[in-house]
Amino acid sequence: MPAIKRRGTRALDALDVYFRLIRTQIRSQLAYRASFLLDTLAVMLTTGASFASLALILGRFEGIAGWKLGEVAFLYGMVETAFGMMDLLFGGFDPGNFGKQIRMGTFDQLLLRPRSVVLQVLGSAFVLRRLGRITQGVAILAIAIGLVDVRWTLSKIAYLPIVIASMICFFGGLFIIGATITFWTVQSIEVINIFTYGGAEMMSYPMHIYEKWLRRFFTYILPAIFVNYYPALYLLDKPAPLHMPSWAPFAAPAAGAVVLAAALGFWRIGLRHYSSTGS
Repeated sequence: MPAIKRRGTRALDALDVYFRLIRTQIRSQLAYRASFLLDTLAVMLTTGASFASLALILGRFEGIAGWKLGEVAFLYGMVETAFGMMDLLFGGFDPGNFGKQIRMGTFDQLLLRPRSVVLQVLGSAFVLRRLGRITQGVAILAIAIGLVDVRWTLSKIAYLPIVIASMICFFGGLFIIGATITFWTVQSIEVINIFTYGGAEMMSYPMHIYEKWLRRFFTYILPAIFVNYYPALYLLDKPAPLHMPSWAPFAAPAAGAVVLAAALGFWRIGLRHYSSTGS
């Protein structure tokens, strides 16, 4: 019992430190409210324009590969919401920003503090303007739900936030992997963006439109297909054209957890082999 209490106390202490870091980030960003509002609006307009162009194209061709506008918007809205939340929570692990910390030597300061390095990195970049992308994603998702002709059951309503949380873990794991690689490369490498930002773009469309080799990669190597496409098939009552097992639509939590756990394991390996840049 004393050991359990100590672990519980350490966990509460770690969370307290994390929320203190977040509060500091929020206060500093809200000090310039006009700048914050303009940045948030700019993000909303950017993502909104991207979806508007997609909607115009789909409206002209009446859908894509058997998916109507509302169904593609459902995929798009889930990805935008999840990626925006991930970018808000895991922004400290963004490979581009994290690479700067490595080059400047500021990451070494985190290692000197008697606190979890992961929590410190998580609390180092809580960028509120990401709320623009989240708001836009939620709005598109809400519009899509109104457009699709789907019978919503209690199980579907309960599963939708689980799918979004799974995507947050999935994308967050990719950010952590990209940040870890900079322990060796120092500079952020652009190939990581193919899997993070490029992966989000790819997952905004039905997976069966892609070449077989690409589908296999994002099924057996990086299980993106299980955190968005197959859950969407279940939620939208659409047939599964890729002939995966019946459990595939419900593998989102496992896929997200596996990617995040593997990323944290890779992070621990990278941390053990990290040597300061000496800046």
